Amino acid sequence: MSRIEEVRARRIWDSRGRPTVEVEIVTETGARGRGIAPAGASRGSREAMELRDGGTAFDGKDVKTAIAGIAREIAPALRGHEVAEQAMIDAMLIALDGTPDKSRLGGNALIATSLAALHAAASERGLPLWRYVAGDEQVTLPLPQIQIFGGGAHAERRVDVQDFMVIATSATSFAQALEMTAEVYRHAGVLMRKRGAAQGVADEGGWWPAFSSNEEAMDVLVASIEAAGFVPGTDMGIALDIAASEFGKGGQYTLGLDNVRLDTDAMIEKLLRWIARYPIVSIEDPLSEDDEAGMIAFTRAAGSKVQIVGDDFFVTRAAFIEDAAAKGACNAALIKLNQAGTVTETLAALRAARRNGYASIVSARSGETEDVSIVHLATGWNAGQLKVGSFSRSERMAKWNEGVRIEEGGAMGFAGAAVLSRSR
Repeated sequence: MSRIEEVRARRIWDSRGRPTVEVEIVTETGARGRGIAPAGASRGSREAMELRDGGTAFDGKDVKTAIAGIAREIAPALRGHEVAEQAMIDAMLIALDGTPDKSRLGGNALIATSLAALHAAASERGLPLWRYVAGDEQVTLPLPQIQIFGGGAHAERRVDVQDFMVIATSATSFAQALEMTAEVYRHAGVLMRKRGAAQGVADEGGWWPAFSSNEEAMDVLVASIEAAGFVPGTDMGIALDIAASEFGKGGQYTLGLDNVRLDTDAMIEKLLRWIARYPIVSIEDPLSEDDEAGMIAFTRAAGSKVQIVGDDFFVTRAAFIEDAAAKGACNAALIKLNQAGTVTETLAALRAARRNGYASIVSARSGETEDVSIVHLATGWNAGQLKVGSFSRSERMAKWNEGVRIEEGGAMGFAGAAVLSRSR
């Protein structure tokens, strides 16, 4: 391996037309790697903080300060270091920032740099990223979770639930899972147009919801699965991202669409009724990030039936996953690179999930780009599941299509529905 020669940062644009950070690293042999920072709309309060400029330009979301910090501090510190020393590079980035939430230099600056180093190291070896991170391990293509309807913070809160997704539980390959989902997505659009409810697409490409209740969205989703020729609960399961921290705090949950205010026990009862009524196989953030007791109670009640995923509850932190496992909360962890802030910390969270018998789902954010890193990482880390949004919009399709290419050239298996977690 060779040493880092250049670290360049630039402002590019994400899928919502907002500025974001791209970093390019060049080694002394000419190998190059690029990393791009995504951005979330629904964010856990404890995740790594982006550095934005404030002020009036781009609603305060410009990233010139973050880019200047990369040029002023990060680039000089990394020059001359071995590009393959990922853990050392990430430790340097964390030390340079010096804050618990990466707010001084910015989580966006750190994750873009960390990813760029990883890509440069893979390029130096002449390997695709998935193979570089897998080493000699046998890995599988992940099972996709794909959004059909977008809600919550992704769709101006038109429905309370943030993601209504499907999982092709009978698929035997990554390509087949996409083929099946494409039909469900298409039929969902047809049904919405017939109902006069088609109003474009949300942030992550799912159909923009125009429903009178959260249950209506699931009714239409089940009808879409059937219209596509599949059996709900056999060929296709439903995955929900409740994103309860967006409408719940202190054990109180306000569902705007249903015009009700529920305490923790009532919220759990509502979710259990949904599980009994619909072919739900996975529920993400069913309770808010500050409702640990509720998350434990819900896991006890439903963990043997469905996958219970912590997102805002864990914010891709190994220590939080370890603590939850000891207390019996959740049975799966969402893994987001920019929540953690570096590749090394992200991998530590995934390993903590695996060590404790949790399933893991590598996930994109609502503000995305053409970057396909997470597909390679979900595969090379053998994560088992992948969530990148819907089956439309090029920043989403770039990732699904990359999975098809990896599967075609990788001579590997497919994780399939066996990776969906149930109670340990």
